[in-house]
Amino acid sequence: MVGYTSIQIMPETRKKLALLKGSERETYGAVIEKLMALVPSRDEEGDYTDAFRIGLLNARLDLHRGRGIPLSDVKKSLGL
Repeated sequence: MVGYTSIQIMPETRKKLALLKGSERETYGAVIEKLMALVPSRDEEGDYTDAFRIGLLNARLDLHRGRGIPLSDVKKSLGL
């Protein structure tokens, strides 16, 4: 038996999820699963910890939101 649960999301979030649906019949659960698959769980060296995966997701969100540090600034701080 498959169990279902409810989650609370803002109406704007629901609209954004709806735009990501591949078809009208695709569930929001399937959309969320696809989004979660974008955060890798491992590489050739082994499994990532949950903390690392969360950090990776947050770093990607920071870059998407323009909160990254230019490479030239990083090089300057390292004296390169």
